[in-house]
Amino acid sequence: MQRIRLRYTKRGRLRFTSHRDFQRAFERALRRAEVPMAYSAGFTPHPKVSYANAAPTGTGSEAEYLEIALTAPRDPEQLRALLDESLPTGLDITDAVEARTSGLADRLTASVWELRLDGVPVEEARRAADAFNAAETVEVQRLAKNGVRTFDARAAVASLEVRELEETHSSQADRPTDQPCAILRLVVRHVTPAVRPDDVLSGLRAVADLAPPVPAAVTRLAQGLFDAETGTVTDPLAPDREAAEAHPTAEPTATATASA
Repeated sequence: MQRIRLRYTKRGRLRFTSHRDFQRAFERALRRAEVPMAYSAGFTPHPKVSYANAAPTGTGSEAEYLEIALTAPRDPEQLRALLDESLPTGLDITDAVEARTSGLADRLTASVWELRLDGVPVEEARRAADAFNAAETVEVQRLAKNGVRTFDARAAVASLEVRELEETHSSQADRPTDQPCAILRLVVRHVTPAVRPDDVLSGLRAVADLAPPVPAAVTRLAQGLFDAETGTVTDPLAPDREAAEAHPTAEPTATATASA
């Protein structure tokens, strides 16, 4: 059984796709691309697809991950291209590697987020970020299944900085406006309870009364292992690429590849 790990995006209007909606779209893409999927046992078999730490509905992402199990070998790049063609624009498969190591989910320990705050002057955002970074704890509240939950949003944030619009993933074309626009770049560790970008915005409101006039446009730029020395998030698929380079295997046969 071959396992393939994929990186995919949620862009533009597709950021409002729920995780369940994406699951249905992806399973349809698997059928259209005639991928030889392995299935679970039991009365209601399901294709063996493992999703890892999906972004909340309404947030964009450049770095979502999943793993599929196949009954016949396929070339990862050709498989990526076939699946990408079978999905709507915005749900794009951008990378594929054969799984050569264990524990993909264990390597997703932090995320890099970008928050676009339209209508917020850069200096106002910078003052709020400085106040947040200087605080030892920033308590916020979130409505959970069992009622309102209070937790510290500060401890999970490894870094928070303000950037100019031209230095970011966002472009002026995303939301053309003559109003001021501040961009926040966050590195957030994956902890329990999870600290989400909207929790950080709640924290900024608590410590500096920062209240954007319109909802923030939130995009996950990366997720992977957090490197405490450099403060960066590393590529979770890199170990699989390195293992493939160290121990290459024979390529799938032309017949098998063509039938994908």
